[in-house]
Amino acid sequence: MNQTKYIFVTGGVTSSLGKGIIAASLAKLLQARGYRTTIQKFDPYINVDPGTLNPYEHGECYVTDDGAETDLDLGHYERFLNVPTSQANNVTTGRVYLSVIEKERRGEFLGKTVQVVPHITNEIKERMQLLGNSGNFDIVITEIGGTVGDIESLPYIESVRQLLWELGEENAIVIHLTLIPYLAAAGELKTKPTQHSVKTLMESGIQADILVCRTEHELSDELRQKLALFCNVKREAVIQSIDASTIYDVPNLMLEEGLDRVALKKLNLPEKSSPDLKQWNEFLYKLKNPKHTVNIGLVGKYVELQDSYKSILEAFIHAGAANETKVNIVSVHSEYIDKCNVAEKIGSFDGILVAPGFGERGIEGKIETVRYVRENNIPFFGICLGMQMAVIEYARNKVGLKDANSTEMNEQTSYPVIDLMEEQKTITDKGGTMRLGSWKCNLEEGSLAYQIYGKEQIEERHRHRFEFNGKFKEELENAGLKASGINPDTGLVEIIEIENHPFFIGVQYHPEYKSTVANPHPIFVGFVKAAVQHKVVSV
Repeated sequence: MNQTKYIFVTGGVTSSLGKGIIAASLAKLLQARGYRTTIQKFDPYINVDPGTLNPYEHGECYVTDDGAETDLDLGHYERFLNVPTSQANNVTTGRVYLSVIEKERRGEFLGKTVQVVPHITNEIKERMQLLGNSGNFDIVITEIGGTVGDIESLPYIESVRQLLWELGEENAIVIHLTLIPYLAAAGELKTKPTQHSVKTLMESGIQADILVCRTEHELSDELRQKLALFCNVKREAVIQSIDASTIYDVPNLMLEEGLDRVALKKLNLPEKSSPDLKQWNEFLYKLKNPKHTVNIGLVGKYVELQDSYKSILEAFIHAGAANETKVNIVSVHSEYIDKCNVAEKIGSFDGILVAPGFGERGIEGKIETVRYVRENNIPFFGICLGMQMAVIEYARNKVGLKDANSTEMNEQTSYPVIDLMEEQKTITDKGGTMRLGSWKCNLEEGSLAYQIYGKEQIEERHRHRFEFNGKFKEELENAGLKASGINPDTGLVEIIEIENHPFFIGVQYHPEYKSTVANPHPIFVGFVKAAVQHKVVSV
């Protein structure tokens, strides 16, 4: 069996330079050359997973098939590679320490003083090699979160240093992503921050093999030469990563810069064929040459921060390209919508998506939104909480259950059309207590959901605690709200829709997690198509 090769991606100077996109782009190129590639992310914070983090602080929480609540970068990995990730692809300091402390309590280190080196670093190294040891991958790319020099990143950097030594030359390399700032006053790009960052890395015993330089302006030959000399890397290993109009351009930009070739050379691997990016470039062409434009209102409560709905925004990019349509997403804060202004706030959109979220802020605005789009035949798509709002709206306004609500918002409601499942009611721990990961769903033949998916059974990823209350199913169905998707194991309602409406669907799961460049999600594709038709009809 061939030895798995490892690529470590570290960041310097500042955070948010896009390590995840660079890692995903390199993985895409290696995959397109025929290598089995995966990416994992090691995060230096002490939360055991991002599940309890505020979306404002950390962006969305991405969920894998096996129910792991992970970092949003894993979303990029899946969207680029079209290969599912798992719990093994995302590790946090919290998880590492928890594991070591549990081992200590079980007596696995009897008599030993448990220390950062070697116990924490051994745990990190073991997890860094989990995917590599599975035999499923030729190359494992590991992204180290945070910035070199941070106190919390030190155990990871030390683990990488040890692994480089243990695995030996040509089996592991380090890519260092850094910033080349442009000083407007001097009118020039500055290499000093990068030199310092590389020096900090060397103080930890690691020599960067490849330098990826984030920049707003082209790097001159002279500048590249200077970086190579002072950062002790080969001239060809100084890679420019210039700002791109879309993240999906980055694989092609990295191909031009030769990032994949330099990496393969350093790992002593054959280049094989040139990367097959035919399907990728067809997607890019459609993305950049749309024939239609639609405006979609995204109604939610975390709308100020793009990253809190990252997967939804990306799913619209995939679905837009599939429909040769430019999708403009306009964020609408549900807190500021009421009966009086709903028409003015959302009446002009070609489609409305009511977004997922937790808690009661902005709920009534979401319910008003659903009523308006239902009565005015505007294409509607509700995800998770958005689907629950549609159920509440229908129960109140069509069935006459005036007080209908979710027990998440009002525990005293006389009509809890959305409620906790019995086994959830006793749980007090918030972390990881939701219905998570991939669950089956059977679709009713002839329904909109069945038309969209074109099959009888689907599997989708969940992240929620409250459910459609089955006690009200018959009453709601008799009034015209159809439960068209049911979980075969639990009997829980997963999809609701309304007939005689151009497009009205609510799903309890998160379809956005499964949308990729190669496989745009069918509901998003159908929704964008309906929005295009609605625009034509209403003109």
